[in-house]
Amino acid sequence: MSYSYLPVLPIEEIPLCVLEYENEDYVCSAEQRENVYDSPALGSPRAVAPIPKASVDILQDEIGVGSLVEVATDVDQHYYGVVRWIGIIDDTATAGVELEESVCGLGDGSRGGVQLFECAPGRALFVPLPLCRRDARFRDTPPPDRPDLHHVQLSEQPECPVVPGVIPPLTSLGDLAGKNRGIQGHHNSCYLDATLFAMFTFTSVFDALLYRPPEPEDSPHYSEVQRVLREEIVNPLRKHGYVRADRVMKLRTLLERLSDVPGLTSEEKDPEEFLNGLVAQILRAEPFLKLSSGQEAFCYQLFVEKDEHVSLPTVQQLLEQSFATSGVKLSEVPAAFIIQMPRFGKQYKLYQRVMPSPLLDVTDLIEGLPRQCAVCGGLARWECAECARGAALDAAALCRACLRRAHSTRQHKATPLTVFEEYSSILESCPVPRVYMELFAVLCIETSHYVAFVKAGVGHDAPWCFFDSMADRKGERDGYNIPEIVSMKEVGAWLSEADPAPRAPPLARRLLADAYMCFYRSPDVAMYR
Repeated sequence: MSYSYLPVLPIEEIPLCVLEYENEDYVCSAEQRENVYDSPALGSPRAVAPIPKASVDILQDEIGVGSLVEVATDVDQHYYGVVRWIGIIDDTATAGVELEESVCGLGDGSRGGVQLFECAPGRALFVPLPLCRRDARFRDTPPPDRPDLHHVQLSEQPECPVVPGVIPPLTSLGDLAGKNRGIQGHHNSCYLDATLFAMFTFTSVFDALLYRPPEPEDSPHYSEVQRVLREEIVNPLRKHGYVRADRVMKLRTLLERLSDVPGLTSEEKDPEEFLNGLVAQILRAEPFLKLSSGQEAFCYQLFVEKDEHVSLPTVQQLLEQSFATSGVKLSEVPAAFIIQMPRFGKQYKLYQRVMPSPLLDVTDLIEGLPRQCAVCGGLARWECAECARGAALDAAALCRACLRRAHSTRQHKATPLTVFEEYSSILESCPVPRVYMELFAVLCIETSHYVAFVKAGVGHDAPWCFFDSMADRKGERDGYNIPEIVSMKEVGAWLSEADPAPRAPPLARRLLADAYMCFYRSPDVAMYR
């Protein structure tokens, strides 16, 4: 087989080209292969079946920079990666592919002293363009203009265009409430719909996930996953108030293929599984929580023993009890604090009701923060866990004088607190500042279905809303779900009461009875993350 090409341009101009097949007897020679691409140790790319001339335009339309491709080798092994560069090398149309895994002997995207694209060493493979094929693992991913593949009827639904660029979060509910608003649910997607709505609609605390540039250690598919999340879900949600189910299915399909969490496109899942697959594995975000034990995490599971004398514990009480039991602290104030309620599975709940605390006082949970003496209110320099047993965590902090008095008749063992001496003289004469985090979302679950209560703004008086991605449905098997957002302006006032259940409407009572995960934020810290 011989080739004819468009006029060859200098390699620095990185041209795109179109191939034409003139006959069908071409096989790459060893000499040609040596000049065209680096040979992996486990096998070399092999010639593929000839492509009819009529299909060449389709091939070129399908494969370009950013395409997910596979390259077959002469030992029946397939390499998978992303096309990062297309151009001419030695008169041959060539693709520079960043592989998913490193291969001994491969480079970092440079060729002949020229850096054609950047990737980690051992991942750059240069191959003739016709040897690349669309990655078969992603061929069933529904394209954005074909949601009918999932039996969704588009003619009666709102438009959902791709929205590039930077779109800030909403600052108020505005006219967002109503049907066909929010993220449309489809095929057990409620765990993901509710989580994404809570994380991105009215807050920017997680926006670093949308804009972090790719790094050499990232998956070759990192940029595509990030783009789908940003331009096909978050930006349309913020700009138009609606995300169609096929956009979300595209993200779900990518996550199922690329993470080790199975069943993300069809099975019932929990929010923490989704966060693990997207945030931890694919986006490789810095963990939200850093513990004094050296451990890191994206969310914190409450582990406590049930107090039979307490019928309606607050998140503040349960969090302090959990930290006191574990003996660990937070190493720093987190920008976001995601707390899982003390329940196991979708059925068993340690407490039948839990009150989400509107403000979370984390002062006594942070290692190294100045603390107030529980007795006199001065600067605490010691901590005694036994003195606080059964009480709030702040009862463990004592100054030197109060520690001597309290321990004169007790055999307790106190541990010293870290106090920065340059601030000690100021703090001795001034009130010790408290550090608070604001509740901005609560995910609830009832009979395996997740919904979200989300704060539409910042501050105590900001209104709340209720979101259900499958609030209604039109049609049966070939029908589609209708998402809905309901304005709930008085949620903030209800959460400030000792027990709001008697006067709250049935929908709001779910905040207490069905809470699964509470989201807290520290706006001041988020500014620097």
